[in-house]
Amino acid sequence: MYLASALSPFTNGCDGVAANGTVYVNAEVEPYVAADPLNSQHLVAVWQEDRWSTGGARGIVAGVSNDGGKNWTRRALPFTRCGGGTPANGGDYERASNPWVTIGPDGTANVVAIAFNGLVLAAGSKSAVLATRSTDGGNTWNATSTLIVDADIAFNDKDAITADPTDAHFVYAVWDRLTSDNVGPTYFARSADGGATWQPARAIYDPGVTNQTISNALVVLPNGTLVTMFLELDATSATTFTAHIAVIRSSDGGATWSAPIKVADSLSVGTRDPDTGTLIRDSTLIPEIAVGPGGKLYVVWQDSRFSNGVRDDVAVSHSDDGGLSWSAPVRVNVSVSVAAFSPMVHVRADGVIGVTYYDFRANTTSTATLPTEYWLTRSADAVTWQENQIAGPFDLNLAPVVSTPGSGDFLGDYQGLTSSGTLFQPLFTQTNAGDASNRTDIYAAPAVSATGGASTLRAAAAATPSASVSEAFVVTAELQQRVSDNLVQAMRRRLPGAQQR
Repeated sequence: MYLASALSPFTNGCDGVAANGTVYVNAEVEPYVAADPLNSQHLVAVWQEDRWSTGGARGIVAGVSNDGGKNWTRRALPFTRCGGGTPANGGDYERASNPWVTIGPDGTANVVAIAFNGLVLAAGSKSAVLATRSTDGGNTWNATSTLIVDADIAFNDKDAITADPTDAHFVYAVWDRLTSDNVGPTYFARSADGGATWQPARAIYDPGVTNQTISNALVVLPNGTLVTMFLELDATSATTFTAHIAVIRSSDGGATWSAPIKVADSLSVGTRDPDTGTLIRDSTLIPEIAVGPGGKLYVVWQDSRFSNGVRDDVAVSHSDDGGLSWSAPVRVNVSVSVAAFSPMVHVRADGVIGVTYYDFRANTTSTATLPTEYWLTRSADAVTWQENQIAGPFDLNLAPVVSTPGSGDFLGDYQGLTSSGTLFQPLFTQTNAGDASNRTDIYAAPAVSATGGASTLRAAAAATPSASVSEAFVVTAELQQRVSDNLVQAMRRRLPGAQQR
């Protein structure tokens, strides 16, 4: 396990505003990582630096490794004032969040993040999606490009960026845009020059008034088809909601899009400290998607169907036809007696699927600590899984706290996962014991996944009973209410200061 982050490069007061909440100096959360198609030992990662209890961070830091994750150099990115952003270079913002990185087939790295001033939809607030790129491997970064900026009528959230692996000219960004008149469509922007400039952003799917999408993420199939996945939240009354995962497809570079194709219902009941019942800031709202050889697609998310609503497990559904149809959800996590949360998914070039997640199997009866571990499971068929431990146990209670109602410890809405050849490359947040001045760091752990190719996993799968499949699962009214309550809490945790939708 290798340390990727370091002490904060930011100074107190660098954002130029009075404190609103608690800033956790030196606390890094929410990493994402990409491997260079030209050299898989070259990794570029991004994460939040100096997390605030009231949302966002002082800035975004990029890490670069040229030896497969063992050694890292770091640079602040100009998304915020603390990171060197100014009115002249498009980075005049107090806070940033949701960093995401992609590397194109020519080696160009592009990063996207949200940046904002003030509380969500509050008078005088401002919200933007910004992008920057590097053409020298992450050593230097351009001034930011503004993909969208809104005053207090809208908040842009949960962005993702994808370089087209079939054409270095094209880079795509997606996010959700929540407005004060209660709509939340999926937004899309495209660059046709490798991220140097961006075409105007526009809505590509609108679920209607009182509904919204979130956690939009885009992948590109080998034939060039774009597939955008999202979680859709639909209001069934003024106070109750349902959620399902869907995809839309484009065969013309994003000019037109299909109607939504449902992947599965999302039935997360949320993650709690098993001893105190305190909610954890988990990935209830954050499904993830990956594309593998031949255009096979895989989506993972938190879901309680395998325990009949008792706790969240990690679910996976796959598509063998480019997203037109989807399999019944299958449980990924091996330990079924404790909650598993915050999954990430990636597919290696040999077709092996990797999923990482946290769980509480190392927990004790003590209410003072919350021992947590990080795991990697691998599969050749998305049905049978083998796991190995990446890290832990560490005390989750040392993580930065999100101070909005019903919130708790926060490691990030997502973590990072890529591969170098036959080696998975997890990048994740872990707490530091006994150091309140440096609560979390970002770690890479490439060596722990250096086991088993596709043929080994297929042989093991043939001798192992199939994982839990949920085809016969029935959602009761009681469970649906718990799911709805958790969705409301999750949105409040995610958007401090936001009205209940």
